[in-house]
Amino acid sequence: MLDCFALLAMTVCVALYLTPVVAWSATADAPAPDFAFGAYQRGDYAVAMKEAKKRIAANPKDAAALALIGRLYLEGAGVARDLSIAMEWFKRGADAGDGEAAFLYGAAALNGAGAPKNRAVARAYLEKAAAQDHPAALHLLGELALENEGAPSDFGKAADYFRRAAAKGDADSLYALGVLYKTGKGLPKDEREASEWFRRAADLEFAPAMVEFAVLQFNGVGVPRDRAAAVQWFRKAAMKGNAVAQNRLAHILAQGLGVEANLAEAREWRDKAREAGLNDPSLDYLSGAPEPRNPNGGK
Repeated sequence: MLDCFALLAMTVCVALYLTPVVAWSATADAPAPDFAFGAYQRGDYAVAMKEAKKRIAANPKDAAALALIGRLYLEGAGVARDLSIAMEWFKRGADAGDGEAAFLYGAAALNGAGAPKNRAVARAYLEKAAAQDHPAALHLLGELALENEGAPSDFGKAADYFRRAAAKGDADSLYALGVLYKTGKGLPKDEREASEWFRRAADLEFAPAMVEFAVLQFNGVGVPRDRAAAVQWFRKAAMKGNAVAQNRLAHILAQGLGVEANLAEAREWRDKAREAGLNDPSLDYLSGAPEPRNPNGGK
């Protein structure tokens, strides 16, 4: 069975580079970006930098312009990519009130990626972002509540953060709530609730949630049993490169569970799972070796 909580461990660096580009929020002291952000969107990065610096010269606390320069250095857009310089600009933007910049600097401080590693500082900046309902910051704070710096995990606090992020459509948090409901940690154990949160995350193309929902649907736990539909979820996750889904699909196709048996395709998915690091000896028979017999006799 998949270790659900292992999947809650998100790599902070990934969060840094996969954060979507969004229009920077305006603050009381900074009007919404115009020429600078427009140039950025057009790919005219030199003009974006020039306009952003012009705005900062007029208002050193222009959070949007400060954060935009951080983005240019983070992406290496028109300048040499420099994570440390990017984080300096993000810190300034965060201190001026930009939520996205606060998240990025907090995540960097947590991981020591471009900023001094300091959990207290990281938490403070993540809280700044969370105060603006930044989904990724809320999710990361939820993960920190699970880690809790050596103390027992605070599942209730984690659930609160995940719920706030889930309300913003954060797939990681939708999935995390499913895990908490499934395990009964921080929330009442409720497989029906778990299946609903997994389904919502699966609908957002989150592969681990597809696997969890498929398992429940395949077995009829918390949701009506529908093996054919479950196989489709396993297939979608497998096509996204999820090794667990690839392994499950190999078993299903080999045994014809909910679908017509197809040993050739089962072997292909087994091999893909192996390439991804999941080696299941119980599928060795697909290569022509005798299928292992179970302790009760039979294959």
